[in-house]
Order: sequence, then structure tokens, then C-alpha cells
Amino acid sequence: MPQTSSTQNLISTSVISLNIAPAQVLRGNHALIQAGEAIAGFGQRPLIIGGDRTLPLTIQALQPILERHQLQYSQASYGADCSETSLTALRQAVSNHKADFIIGTGGGKALDAAKLIAYQCHLPIVTIPTSGATCAAWTALSNVYSEDGAFLYDVSLARCPDLLILDYNLIQTAPQRMLVAGIGDAIAKWYEASVSSGHSDQTFMIAAVQQARVLRDILLQKSLTALQENGGETWREVVDATVLLAGVIGGIGGAQCRTVAAHAVHNGLTHIAASHGTLHGEKVAFGILAQLRLEEMVQGNQLAATARQQLLKFYTDLGLPQTLNDLGMGEITLAQLRQATDVACNERSDLHRLPFKVVPEQLMAAMVSTTAPIVEVKLKNSTP
Repeated sequence: MPQTSSTQNLISTSVISLNIAPAQVLRGNHALIQAGEAIAGFGQRPLIIGGDRTLPLTIQALQPILERHQLQYSQASYGADCSETSLTALRQAVSNHKADFIIGTGGGKALDAAKLIAYQCHLPIVTIPTSGATCAAWTALSNVYSEDGAFLYDVSLARCPDLLILDYNLIQTAPQRMLVAGIGDAIAKWYEASVSSGHSDQTFMIAAVQQARVLRDILLQKSLTALQENGGETWREVVDATVLLAGVIGGIGGAQCRTVAAHAVHNGLTHIAASHGTLHGEKVAFGILAQLRLEEMVQGNQLAATARQQLLKFYTDLGLPQTLNDLGMGEITLAQLRQATDVACNERSDLHRLPFKVVPEQLMAAMVSTTAPIVEVKLKNSTP
């Protein structure tokens, strides 16, 4: 049969795979204790992966479920980072325990490690976040770091988690700083998605960008109240925004709507030891300011300048970092800063989703001037 133009278009169109959401999300107060049937449905021998702080906390909360459903569990700490060494040890723990599903609990790195192990071992995965610091409990993505905490690469997973349990009571046990960092991480979705994909005419991309706008507005309007009313209704809405809605955007829009320059700056900063005392979302929040500063400096974008000034006030209210000094990096050398920008600008970096070319020198200039005042540009009248 001869091919028509329409069939030729169908043949030439590449197939796009989207991992939009976990198969099931359970959220609410004491959600964990009510999730027994859902958890037990995955098997009888879970390996519970988490951090040294979060493992005892989560296992204590899970204990009634483990006993009621006679689950034979084992536990394993991911260590300091989701690194190759850590992943090797965790795969051995899966084998030793003969685990038939994974429960990941903790913050971003713990959940990334658990998701990646489940993917590599072809096992179901349940994610239980213990803070509002990231959307890692939602996404089909894991970041891998060096033993020294430097970002190396990310891994796209085959699917989002099989079950996400968002227990507000568990989230409430985390220090407030974790949620503040989560707000910084989540609000980046708008500033990254709008600049990389804001002009797209693809239906799902448009939807993702608009969801990012909604997410930004929720956080700008409700974050301060949420932090003042820990555990209240507004606090729960902000937790939903940082843990759940932030993940939706990357799921619908794909990688291009997920990270751009703000996260690239984060990745570069992780290669400097002085940054390791700060949280993922704190570095990303600083990265947003650097990205907006780039838009000002390279493009002369006055809207970016206005957005940066708006964010500076927002950051002041919440306690998010505005400068390298705020990140504990006020004493780093020029060579260290250059190293970070070289990483952020490497040829595979998400930074290159910006609609203009950036070189390390420009990024360095942006990173040291994130609080610069807006320079008013006055156009001269061409008539005498």
C-alpha cells in the first residue's frame, strides 16, 4: 500500500515514553499505619533502605504492619551518598535477604538509592518520604554521587514508584529547614520549565509549564504561613506541593521540564567540599538566582531581573540562601568556583537547555552577583 503523507508522519514520529506518576499515592495523617494491605500486597520479604536517622523512625512506625502481615524484613543504610559503592552494598543486601520488594524511606538520596536498587533488581518499590525536602518519592529518576558527595550522573528509571505513602505525621518530625529547602527545590520548576519550554506548542509541555506556574504561585502565597503553622492545613498543602506536585511537572513535561540551569548550578557546587553542609534544595534555590542573573546579563532580560528581586524578598522571609556566603562558601577560591562552573557548563549539562549559550566565565559572574540591584537602562531619545 502506498504511504500517504500522514502515514509517513506517523512512521517518522519517535515514540515518547512518559513516567508521570506512582501507581498509587496514599496521603494523610497517619497514612503509614493505614497502608498495611497495600504494602503487604508486594511480597513478604521487604528490604527497607534509608538513612541512619530515618530508618529507626520509619521502622518503628511500620512495626505494627510488619507484625500484622508477618513480613520478614531486613534493613540497610544507604550510607552518606547514593554512590556506586553504596549501590553495590545494597544489591548484596537484596541478595542476602532474598528480598521480593523494596521500601525506601528518608530524604532525596535515600529514596534515589532505594529506587535505583529496585530498578536494577527488578523489584517493586514503595517510597516513604520523611521530609518535604524533595520530590524524589514521586519521580522515575535517581541521582548518583561520588564517595565525596559530588554529583556524577542521573539514571532514568523504567517507572515511577509502585506506591508512595505521604504520612504528614512522619513529615512533621523533620526539621523545618528540610521543608524550606523543599520549597527552594520545587519553586525552581517554574523558572526552569518556563525558560526551556515556555514557547513549546506540545500539549503535555504546555500543561507541565502551566502546572509549574501554579506550583510557584502556591509556594509564593502559602509558604510563609505554612512555616508558621507547622502541621496545619496550609502546611499540608505546601508539603503536597513540594513532594507531589513538583514531581508531576517532571513526569508530564519530561526531562526538559525537570531541570535547567538552577539544577546545573547545584550539580557544580557539589564538587566543592564547602557546599556539603547545605541541602539539595538550598543549592538549587541559589541556582535559580544565578540562572535569572544569567538571563539579565546575557539577554538583557528585565523580567528576569524583576523576578530575581521578587525571589530575594521571598528568600529573606523563608531563610533561603541568596549568596555563596549564605551557602558557607564565602571563602572558596577562584579556582574552586571555576571548577564548579566547569561542571555546570559541561557539554552534557542541563544548563544547555537555556535558549542561549553560556560559558563558565559568564556563570561565574552570575554566581557572584546574585543580589545585585537592578540597573535601570534608559534609552536615549534619537531626536535632538
